[in-house]
Formats: sequence, structure tokens, C-alpha cells
Amino acid sequence: MSRLRPDERMGRKAGMASFVGTTVEWYDFYIYGTASALVFGPLFFPAVSPAMGVLVSFATFWVGFVARPVGGVIFGHLGDRVGRKNALITTLLLMGVTTVGIGLLPTYSAIGMAAPVLLVLFRVVQGLAVGGEWGGAVLIATEHAHKSRGILFGAFAQQGSPAGKILATLSFALASGLPDEQFFSWGWRVPFLVSALLVVVGLVIRLRIEESPEVARLRERGATARFPVVEVFRNHTALVVLGMLACTIAFSATYFKTTFAVSWATAELGFEREDFLTVVLIAAISQFLVQPFGALLANRYGVRRVVTVLLIAELPVMPLMFVLISTGSWGLSVLGMVLATVPHVMFYSTLAGILAASFPARVRYTGISLSYALCGTVLGGTAPMVGQALLTASGSIVPVVGYALLTVLISLFGTRALLAYTARREVEQPAPEPVPEQK
Repeated sequence: MSRLRPDERMGRKAGMASFVGTTVEWYDFYIYGTASALVFGPLFFPAVSPAMGVLVSFATFWVGFVARPVGGVIFGHLGDRVGRKNALITTLLLMGVTTVGIGLLPTYSAIGMAAPVLLVLFRVVQGLAVGGEWGGAVLIATEHAHKSRGILFGAFAQQGSPAGKILATLSFALASGLPDEQFFSWGWRVPFLVSALLVVVGLVIRLRIEESPEVARLRERGATARFPVVEVFRNHTALVVLGMLACTIAFSATYFKTTFAVSWATAELGFEREDFLTVVLIAAISQFLVQPFGALLANRYGVRRVVTVLLIAELPVMPLMFVLISTGSWGLSVLGMVLATVPHVMFYSTLAGILAASFPARVRYTGISLSYALCGTVLGGTAPMVGQALLTASGSIVPVVGYALLTVLISLFGTRALLAYTARREVEQPAPEPVPEQK
């Protein structure tokens, strides 16, 4: 018989639900990124040059990030007012329906301009869903945990990213083994259609978890925020800005190493699709294995110290990755990708707990969702598009490397400033949050 208390059992169940749900959501999001690098250009934007087709395809990739802050507001409001669980069930269903819709979408040759228009529309809905998913998944895990273990339980939600990336990359690696005619006619659709099965699994698990105890306490006190987004920008704008900056490397590094690198390696360096997707797959597996150690180290040695070391370590290995890929060697590309993956993903495992600890419970869902989503829109989701534009304009990878390093420095500054802000607030011990009068 288990010796765990009921709250501990529910905490572990909530952590597992967070992991499985974010795995499904990120799988759906990552397969779009891979498809935008490999197939959307010729299938949905055939009227432009191949290079411009990739750039336009990356622009549709970014559209999903533009929609994410809106999703953060919508589902943040639902999560802070009604509860984390209902918001998470809705985002999962929304993402699943739109992903399967992309898999069934006719191409430009079949329905003309309606094809790219519908593709962008589906991408917008994907962005809305992910904008609300991440914050809820983080909170359903961290708010069932003891405050001292917030970083560790937040890592459950973060672990869904490499798991989703592994499944997405593996699915496209298998599909890419088909002859070109079959791959471009129907093979690319299979990863999108498989999403339906994953959504069912995630939904069953999420329906079995209890609501966050933080939300239950707020309801009992009548202290839920009436308009969370208004309260966030009125009282916590600085936290949102610092949270955005802290999140930068979480997005930019991921999409430089997957979406942009896949396009660059296959279009410019002569890699075969399946060969370079295997490089990305190996890096994703290494992420899955090493990422949790970042949260473990931060919990033991201190968050500020550990994240500083990890982000500084990313500065030399990021350009090294581009240099090793540019050799055209599969083995060196694997080495470069793995080396650049380790420090950034160990930092990523701490990010959820850092953000969750920064905002008060009554607006926490909205606050962390906006920080994460706005970063994706402004600084993260633009990475493949900016990288491709720099590469196309200069003909050199050097400006791309410079921009990638800039995103690391932005995260270093943002994270240290956010931790200092949060620590100062705790030392000052502000008065408890006011309880609104009952109407």
C-alpha cells in the first residue's frame, strides 16, 4: 500500500497530467515547424521562389506565435476565474482539432489561394491553444506541490517539450523515408493525423486530476480576480516584461536548432531530409534525458547561481553548433547539436518554476501565460524567419550566429533581473492581497 498522503498522490498525478498534456500540445506545435521547413513552401506557396517560399512558410509559423498572447489572455482569464483544469481541457481539444484539420487540408494545386488562407487560420487557432496551454500546465503541477518544490514540479510541464519534439521529429523522419512523390502527396499528412490519438490519451488523463488547491482557496475567500489581464498590466507590468526577456532562449534556441537548422541544412548544405531529422531527433532525446537535471541542480545549489552558469555556458556552444553543421558532416552535426542543447534545456527546466513563483496566485495563470506568449511572439517565434532573412540577405551564417548569441544574453539579463525582483519582494514582505468585497 502506498505511504503517500492523498495530496502527494494528487501532486504526482497532476505532474504526470501536466507532462502528458504538454507533450501532446508540443507535438502538434513542432510538427508544424518541421512541415514549414520541408513541405509548406512548395505545397502552399508555389508561386514564389524556393527561398522565398521557405521564408513565407516561416512567416505562417510565426503567425501561431502572434496568436499566443491572445490565447494567454482568453485562457488565463478562464484559468484564473474558473479554474486551471477546465482551461487545460479546452486547450487540448482545440489544438487536436486544428492539427488534424491541417492534416486534411487541400493544397494550393487543389483549391488555390484558399489553401494558404486556411493554413494560416488553422495556425492562428493552434497559437491560441498553446498560448493558454503552457501556463495552465505549469500551474496544475506547481500548485499541487509544496512551495519549496515548485522548481521541481514545474519541470514536469517543461519535460513535455522534448517529448513532443521527439515524437514530432520521429514521425517526420519516418515519413521522410518515403519517395518524394508519396511524401509530398500524403506522407507529410500522417504526423498531423496521428495527433487525434494522442489527444484522446491526454484528455483521459486530464479529466482525472483535481482542481488546483490555490484556486480552491481563492474561491473560498472570494478573492479571484474579476479581470485578471487588467490587474496584471496595472500592477505587474514589470514582471511581464522581465518574464518575456527570461523566456527568450527557451524559444529562440529551440527554433534555431530545429526549424531554421532543418531548412538551412537541407536547402543550403546538401543534407538529406531524413539524415538531418535524425540529427534533430538525437538532440531531442538528449534534451529529454538531461533537461531535468537543471531543475535538480537549481533546487540544490540555488536557482540564480545555476541558471547563470547554464546561460553563460550556452554562449560558446551555440556558434560551435553552426560551425559543426556547416562542415556537412553528419557526426559533427550531431555533436554540435547535442553540445548546444545541454545548457539551454537545463535552464529551460527551471523556467516554469521561476515564472510561477513571480506572480500572485489570483493572476498567476494570466501573468505567466502572457510572459511566455509575448516572448514567443516578439523574440522567439521570429527566430526562424529572422535567421532565414539574415541568411538570404548576407549569404553567410555569421549574422545568424550573432543574432542567436544576442538572444542568449537577453535571457541571461531577464532571468537574473526577474529573480532579483522576486527576492526583493519576498524580503519586503508586502501586505496580503486584498480580498474583494462580495457583491
